[in-house]
Amino acid sequence: MSSNTLLDRSLKAVWHPCTQMKQHETLPLIPIVRGEGPWLIDADGRRLLDGISSWWVNLFGHCNPRINAALRDQLERLEHVMLAGFTHEPVVELSERLATLTGQRLGHAFYASDGASATEIALKMSVHYWRNLGRPEKSRFVSLSGSYHGETVGALAVTDVAIFRDAYAPLVRAGSLVPTPDSRLAQDGESPADVARRAAAVLEAYLADHHRDTAALIVEPLVQGASGMVMYDPEYLRLARSLCDCYEVHLIADEIAVGCGRTGTFFACEQAGIWPDFICLSKGISGGYLPLSLVLTTDTIYAAFYDDATSRGFLHSHSYTGNPLACRAALATLDIFEQDNVLAANRGLAQRIGDAVREKFGDHPMVRHLRQRGMILAFDVATERPDFARRFFAAGLEHGVLLRPIGNTVYFMPPYVLDDLQVRHLVDGATAALVKALA
Repeated sequence: MSSNTLLDRSLKAVWHPCTQMKQHETLPLIPIVRGEGPWLIDADGRRLLDGISSWWVNLFGHCNPRINAALRDQLERLEHVMLAGFTHEPVVELSERLATLTGQRLGHAFYASDGASATEIALKMSVHYWRNLGRPEKSRFVSLSGSYHGETVGALAVTDVAIFRDAYAPLVRAGSLVPTPDSRLAQDGESPADVARRAAAVLEAYLADHHRDTAALIVEPLVQGASGMVMYDPEYLRLARSLCDCYEVHLIADEIAVGCGRTGTFFACEQAGIWPDFICLSKGISGGYLPLSLVLTTDTIYAAFYDDATSRGFLHSHSYTGNPLACRAALATLDIFEQDNVLAANRGLAQRIGDAVREKFGDHPMVRHLRQRGMILAFDVATERPDFARRFFAAGLEHGVLLRPIGNTVYFMPPYVLDDLQVRHLVDGATAALVKALA
């Protein structure tokens, strides 16, 4: 089948996500037919280096042979069984291994399919916990300005990205916002930790006034992704944990984008030396293979639901909860982390990518706030062009790289498998794309 035929069929039949479909009249869809490591290959044989891990999910390359082998094995055993009243080895082993990664601090795993669903589960679980404790008034949420936690109606209540939130505002029971500890907001003489402390002081004032009806604070630890790779100091997480303890408010860590090694540790919260009451995981946990998300929580939370009455149980489900194939992909992903000592290897890779980016962009007159946290790098471009992101994306494709700026923020979030030549290709492609996008 020709690529043009596939494109025509896709435009007629497929409604693509977060997309104004009319734009594809001038910016054609890209038909991908194969993946190899960090590369995507389109129908014309063009190779694109996947510099954003296909929306931040692909950790160890496309068509990874070890994950492929695990899925083939699982296909011959069990493809799916409902998790209500049944269980299976992959979901048990995955739950046990994730609990071990938290030092057994969060030893109970509840499964779903996508990040927004994990957010909804954590929010519902928090409110239901307080209800089971006889405190139903604790049903409100607080999140950071610029936060993104998903696009379902419940998740939008704690999301502060206007383009997602405003269109559906009549459906949403909005939560409250407190300032982001964005390090770029540092005033003269302030360090990133100072910004974190200043933001935490506002959080403290908010909780002092509103803790009686607040169920939980939800944060993206260390990096707020969809608002432009906002990075902040771990001090904020330490202070937030202390304040939540003081005011009897749950702390939810949305590690959907920043977990699984993205920030340098398996869980981003580890860099602050704290553990939340809930961790939400998705994206990279299955290596980018299959939809899977989960919420990890504590013995204390779990115990509040353990009762004879069904109404006190956690009332949430979907048909594919804990799917065996998705769990096997996740187990294979964890195997690679262990067998290849990935977190240590990533420290070297992150340094090489950072050095290459700083060499090309560190002194660029239009580049602002070049920043890095582990395997996430970003910088802001000082341009007034409203079409900058689209121009950069299209120019990157011409030079063999897949990069999708968020507004005027260019970011790199590649798979963990790049060699030095691929690092150079990625950065050279970005350099050429910036030149063309600003022309």
